[in-house]
Amino acid sequence: MHTTTDRPADRGPASERVYRILKEQILTCQLAPGASLNEGRLAETLEVSKTPIREALAILAYEGFVDVLPRQGYRVREIALADVQEIFHMLLLLEPAAASAAAEHATPDQLRLLRDLAGDPGGEQPEEFVAFVTRNRDFHVALAEASGNARLAATLRHTLEELQRLYLAGLDLRTAVKDHHGQHADLIAALLKGNHHQAYDIARKQVESSRVRVMEALFAAMASPGSTGLKLNIEPRTGRRR
Repeated sequence: MHTTTDRPADRGPASERVYRILKEQILTCQLAPGASLNEGRLAETLEVSKTPIREALAILAYEGFVDVLPRQGYRVREIALADVQEIFHMLLLLEPAAASAAAEHATPDQLRLLRDLAGDPGGEQPEEFVAFVTRNRDFHVALAEASGNARLAATLRHTLEELQRLYLAGLDLRTAVKDHHGQHADLIAALLKGNHHQAYDIARKQVESSRVRVMEALFAAMASPGSTGLKLNIEPRTGRRR
């Protein structure tokens, strides 16, 4: 897996625009896990030549969101059970550390942004859920950036993007909205006090509770095949991700 800090350099404005559009569609599951990606059709839809499509797909493959299929084209990477486990392992390592550092280094502007992002979450209605999940990701990215550690923030951003895709891949996780809201308020209170121990503990507990909710939803989906649009590969991976 690569982070956005070491991806291939963008080739131009068209490639960057296509990259951002396709990545947003992948993260929000408009392009679902397992979906085929055809250069020609994408070029026609986005009204560009195949060159920026190819360059954008190369970056997305480098970041781990797209698989390159020899002589077939491209496919949105499916979500494996091992990926879910690794995502939460990474979050458990990174997010408490980021919260602890943010309690010591967050600026007044960063704290104001976090308070804004932790406002009324909404998200209980299906049409609001995408906006909630995106806002939740933005909150945690802002928390990582408030740590003052750019490498930690970049790695955590990528992991949170993978988590966002999982949240929007068809699992029923709407009941988690109110829990997130309360936990964010508690975390901000710890940041305002500069209490890095408390911030660490709150972030750790939030990751753990999120992991439990997601795993419960995954097992429920596996017990009812076809109940969601999620393509979940539960077989062990035979090769390492790029």
